Amino acid sequence: MNHILFKSPIGLYVISASEKGITRLDRLAADEPIPKTKETPLLLEAKKQLEEYFNGVRKDFDLPLDTKGTPFQEAVWQALRTIPYGKTASYKDIAVAIGNPKAVRAVGGANNRNPISIITPCHRVIGITGKLVGYGGGMDAKEYLLRMELENS
Repeated sequence: MNHILFKSPIGLYVISASEKGITRLDRLAADEPIPKTKETPLLLEAKKQLEEYFNGVRKDFDLPLDTKGTPFQEAVWQALRTIPYGKTASYKDIAVAIGNPKAVRAVGGANNRNPISIITPCHRVIGITGKLVGYGGGMDAKEYLLRMELENS
């Protein structure tokens, strides 16, 4: 597994990749150790695309992903990637999109286990009432990402 660091306007992220694709994009917690980094062409491309995203230029990512979720998690993560830039969807919307409308709580659990934040845009998922709800990268990051996308739409 190779890693590279990416400094964003909302904090330091680690991008990890296997030979098949991106495996992790996660905001580092203040107390989390920084992994040893090794640049690869794929990681450099991911960093470039993230820079474009934060500069308001890129709306979609074009990177191979190598997630290792359950079939249910993979379905949820795929549905998340269909939420358009600058838009939001509820957990219920995602449950309906994957053909399992009663699985709202399970969708929340899969969303929480998303290993590739931003690229798999779990920040675009909101509560059914339209309120912002939890985000593993922190509510400040979620608010920033949604506001940035709305301003650049």
